Amino acid sequence: MFTDERVKSGLRAWYMLCPLRHTLIIVSAALILLHLLTRPVRALNVWLSTHMVRPAHEWLSGRCAGVRFSAAELFWALLVLFLLGYLIWQIRALFQKPKILLRLYRTLTTLLALGLSFYALFCLLWGVYYYGDDFIAQSGLKQEPVSVEQLERVTEYFAALANTYSSRVERDEEGCYCADREALLERSPDLYHVTQQRYPCLAGPERRVKGVFCSRVMSYLDFTGFFFPFTGEANVNMDFPVALFPATIAHELAHQRGVAKEQEANFVAVLACLDSGDPDYVYSAALLAYTHLGNALYSADREAWARVYGTLNEAVRADFAKDRAYWAQFETPVQNVSNTVYEGFLQSYSQSLGLKSYGACVDLLVNYYDPLLNRETDKSEETEKNP
Repeated sequence: MFTDERVKSGLRAWYMLCPLRHTLIIVSAALILLHLLTRPVRALNVWLSTHMVRPAHEWLSGRCAGVRFSAAELFWALLVLFLLGYLIWQIRALFQKPKILLRLYRTLTTLLALGLSFYALFCLLWGVYYYGDDFIAQSGLKQEPVSVEQLERVTEYFAALANTYSSRVERDEEGCYCADREALLERSPDLYHVTQQRYPCLAGPERRVKGVFCSRVMSYLDFTGFFFPFTGEANVNMDFPVALFPATIAHELAHQRGVAKEQEANFVAVLACLDSGDPDYVYSAALLAYTHLGNALYSADREAWARVYGTLNEAVRADFAKDRAYWAQFETPVQNVSNTVYEGFLQSYSQSLGLKSYGACVDLLVNYYDPLLNRETDKSEETEKNP
């Protein structure tokens, strides 16, 4: 009894050192543990995704839609400034005031409380998506293994599509694709009009994608865009070459509409851009699809890849070259660390391929577009037989 009272008294004294921080840590840790334990319960995660997360994102994005700047970027900027200021103030105080150990403990507890609170909310506002029904399950599409012949055929299709639309978009004096990024952002709310009619699971709020002011920082971290679940905003890097900029807009909008997995978001982005009929978006989607398909074909059959690559016109090759040259300047240890951290994040949410999951959209592209190409071929042959 005496021992129990001493334990209770000690716990009470410990808790009262900084009660608010301890409360945040305990509640956040409990929520994170609950999320980890309920990951296998698909029905619960489907319900949370449908009835809590999607409505929350729609409400949050609506509150932020009235401002042109990215509220997500403002959040990160203020957080960084707060943390820097807080750490400087605490370090200074450690050398000027008594009870150094107590102050150090409270400082570390504050940082832990903030970190756990952030991650707990992230689990609730984004993590549940990975354990509910993904886009493949909701759409009924198949992701089956594909043959090299199928892969080559679909890669040829997107190479030809890129060639066709390369002459329908604006180009600068160097022959590279150029477009007004703000104009592309202004057209972003209408991008999913057609696609969401065929796939109601993609229905969502018509929000303008936000450009990030500190885009150069994003490039150093190897990010072209991000969806921020705390504000419901889709955000894009405004600095990298514009050829893949429209497809990036579509990719982040896919996340805003509940498509969490990267490979599915890439596929949905291509689908929405092509459905829109907008030359800028169609051309960019063709480049994105060819990039993934071409990389897969290169690994599977280098000779087939060389044949298809040889069909690309000079305009398309110029856009790819400009994109490669831009990203080459950011191949630094900072980028490597960023990629390692993000790969760890993907794997923590059961995307076992890590960053390679971006290439998994190849199966979706081939399974979706190869049957369409076969039907078009059959129609052509039938027309030739019966003129």
